[in-house]
Amino acid sequence: MLFEFKTPTPLEQHTFKKFSFLLKRDDLIHKDFSGNKARKIYYYLHNFPKKIDTIISFGSIQSNAMYSLSIFAKAKGLKFRYYAHHIPKHLLQKPSGNLLAALKNGMELIEGYEKIKVQENELFINEGIANKEAYFGIEFLAKELIEQLETAKEYTIFLPSGTGTTALFLSKAFKMLQVNNFEVVTTPCVGDSAYLKEQFFHLESNPIYHPKIIDTKKRYHFGRLYQEFYQIWLELQKETKVEFDLLYDPKGWLALMEYKLYEKNLVYIHQGGVLGNETLKKRYKVFLQIKEQL
Repeated sequence: MLFEFKTPTPLEQHTFKKFSFLLKRDDLIHKDFSGNKARKIYYYLHNFPKKIDTIISFGSIQSNAMYSLSIFAKAKGLKFRYYAHHIPKHLLQKPSGNLLAALKNGMELIEGYEKIKVQENELFINEGIANKEAYFGIEFLAKELIEQLETAKEYTIFLPSGTGTTALFLSKAFKMLQVNNFEVVTTPCVGDSAYLKEQFFHLESNPIYHPKIIDTKKRYHFGRLYQEFYQIWLELQKETKVEFDLLYDPKGWLALMEYKLYEKNLVYIHQGGVLGNETLKKRYKVFLQIKEQL
């Protein structure tokens, strides 16, 4: 087998700020795949199209999906071409984090979405692996949770969203499997609620399958640094002894705290992404030093 995914992933009991919650450890599914990326790519592990020799995708310059696809392409003996809207000069001169790892795996990097071209021998995968094929692997996540939880109880299944693919297909899978007392709730991290709804409709036209969206009163811009993000990330690590993603999870936790989702039977999906923390922690160190000097 090309990749050995460790499933079912553990469901752990944790406490944060004196409330209890369950943590689905999809970050442990594979060392080279952020948890939800492993679920999304599962279809291609078993149903990869013949006569394809190149994978093409696009998105953030430090994307977890970019890194996971570079691992997949290398293992399959495929070429991988990735398009970024903009490549900062400092990263061109000295790559780091996910970008450095993906380049070491042989990824070809091109600046400018307008340059994207796909040939017959090439497979195009949307940003964040937001393809309909992702449902195949996320349905397995839903089935694991059904096995691990008491289906007679009502649960709030929470996860932050980029493209929203995981949250959407997890919500759809529960409904398709006729488990109606598991409510999937998410918060937008890349754009606002309207943007996230738009992403849902790209993949699923029937809104009955869409998850519930909540958002913080304060507007946060994706990729920017916020002191409260770093603070809650540190507190989570201290209390749970688990490292969370520093880009998406802080917004997720601030949202669920604001809406008091902890008052319900809360299940938090840990989607991985911690490799990207290497770069973000360095940025936060500089950011916080500057704030102290002001």
